[in-house]
Amino acid sequence: MKKIFIYSLIMAGMIVLNACCDEKNEQPMTKAIDPANMDTNLKPGDDFFRYVNGTWMANNPIPPQYSMYGAFHQLYDENQENLKVLVEEVSADQNAKHGSVSQKIRDFYNSGMDTTRIDEVGIKAIQPELYAISNLATKKDVSRHVAEMHKVGLNTLFYFYASADQKNSVMEIANFYQAGLGLPDVDYYTNDDERSQKLRNDYLDHLSRMFVLKGDEKERADKNAKTVLDIEMDIAKVSKTRLERRDAEKNYHKVTLEELNELSPDFDWTAYFETLGLEDPGDINVGQKDFIAGLSTVMKKYSVDDWKVYLIWNLIDASANYLSKDIVEQNFEFFGKTLSGQQELQPRWKRVMGTTSNGLGEAIGQLYVEKYFPPSSKERMDELVENLRKAFAGRIKKLDWMSEKTKEEALAKLDRITVKIGYPQKWKDYSSMDVVADSYIKNVRAANVYEFKRGLKKIGNPVDKTEWHMTPQTVNAYYNPTNNEIVFPAGILQPPFFNGDADDAVNYGAIGVVIGHEMTHGFDDQGRKYDKDGNMNDWWTEEDAERFTAKTKILGAQYDKFSMLDSLHVDGALTMGENIADLGGLSISYDAYQMSLNGDEPADIDGFTDDQRFYMGYAQVWRGNIRDKELLRRLKEDVHSPGEARVNVPIFNLDIFLAAFDISNEDALYIPKEERAYIW
Repeated sequence: MKKIFIYSLIMAGMIVLNACCDEKNEQPMTKAIDPANMDTNLKPGDDFFRYVNGTWMANNPIPPQYSMYGAFHQLYDENQENLKVLVEEVSADQNAKHGSVSQKIRDFYNSGMDTTRIDEVGIKAIQPELYAISNLATKKDVSRHVAEMHKVGLNTLFYFYASADQKNSVMEIANFYQAGLGLPDVDYYTNDDERSQKLRNDYLDHLSRMFVLKGDEKERADKNAKTVLDIEMDIAKVSKTRLERRDAEKNYHKVTLEELNELSPDFDWTAYFETLGLEDPGDINVGQKDFIAGLSTVMKKYSVDDWKVYLIWNLIDASANYLSKDIVEQNFEFFGKTLSGQQELQPRWKRVMGTTSNGLGEAIGQLYVEKYFPPSSKERMDELVENLRKAFAGRIKKLDWMSEKTKEEALAKLDRITVKIGYPQKWKDYSSMDVVADSYIKNVRAANVYEFKRGLKKIGNPVDKTEWHMTPQTVNAYYNPTNNEIVFPAGILQPPFFNGDADDAVNYGAIGVVIGHEMTHGFDDQGRKYDKDGNMNDWWTEEDAERFTAKTKILGAQYDKFSMLDSLHVDGALTMGENIADLGGLSISYDAYQMSLNGDEPADIDGFTDDQRFYMGYAQVWRGNIRDKELLRRLKEDVHSPGEARVNVPIFNLDIFLAAFDISNEDALYIPKEERAYIW
């Protein structure tokens, strides 16, 4: 089930596994700031991103299996080997009792590594599902089968999931969210520029090739491909853009089943819910009403046979990575090479590790934290978080643009933020998931069924505030507005984010800014719309909201002007929430660092002052190279600005940074004081 309205540090879809240091093993000390990574031929005020990271970037070209490569990916490469050891230790236990966690991890992973069997079975692995689609006879059957696909994690047409009611955050309700497109974004269908047209043609060719691999003759495959693209083009016309979907208030429309049937009469919602086993779903949040209404029109336009073709494509597309080599490679040819510029598939074991870790996330996570997560990291994070909270409170109290009334509410919300560090206190119980030894795709489906059933049981019940939405082994962090919580999995608590060998200035510039970033999400342009209890509620005075919006527009304009690939620019509106969080995180964490000094004067290290090392610690977190195709894709799709912009824009709004590096109006990135964005 899809979780939305969770604000993560990096792109939501980027799941990165890792393992950090084992206290029992000797580990080399990681240098906090390595001058060898810098390009000191550059002036800090002309390009701080490359001043800190330039030589590292030159010495770390993008490996062929990646479309981008940076600090996150380096962690992935260095540490996934450790996770591999952990999983293979479990997988080697041939005497593990059936139904045990060890048996599930072993059989899930080993079934994915058994390429001989997977290739022998080929497309037959999904033959029963293909047969079920071929037997659909009516539109009602189509509606029922969409539900059948959702039950096994195949999110065709739209997402259906449980989440907290955004205006009653203690209760779980059913939700719909738009989907149905094979390409990653609506704009790929609606734009008529040369690149979009070429991508649609490439996609059409990919569709045809996949239908051939399914067993269709070429002529039939071409016809089917055209049918799929025609349906998706019509779905795109009624879909909301990524920017439109950022507005939380505009994506909340609570309806009853009766109202849903009136809104979208040509999809049989009653049959859909009956098939789910949820005849009375209660209140339903329709994220995009125009989409659900438009879906009815699209359903009516196409025949049952056309919808069967579309459903077959959705089945193949969602299954491709778990099928035979020819299907995996064709899938990669388009989604890896054509869309992102990736040159090679990642090694098989890494792909299977990722799938196993997603499917049995907390089972592996529990083993992971026992072996790799030292209690000292959690204790240090607790201290850092509370220092950041105090610093943020201090900044709120001093704001000259916010009224006392709104400050009082803001402080109450800040005080109420729940903090989760490392791993959940209550682990998921996987006993109901049946994992077999001889079918990788059956195990993937079993994991999906497990999660869907968990979600279905939540609807109409109180929210479990202890639940995590990332596994402990994930290198990321997030803010959840309906829980008013910030969450830091164990995976992110290692260099360059958190370094036990580093001076405080560097750690506050890295993990401190991450903490401040997630806190600030509660007060960004969307997070601010939720109150201290996690309810969507306007707690701002009208005047304060206007002043806040005016300040965010200044920041947005700076990103709009940030040029990449010569003629392209960051979308300041699409990335607004993350940009506000970066700027806020930098400001709050610096104040927290100053508080931690207790008036002491830290010594220079390697010729750099502590203020300089604070900002260098931040910049090195975002070091990395990116292929042109991937950058083009992310500028269109990602709510996060590219790493270069995340460094070279926000810090030039900070008076302390400018003073630390003696930056003046003679430097290329200097922002005059009257044009700087001062928000949190």
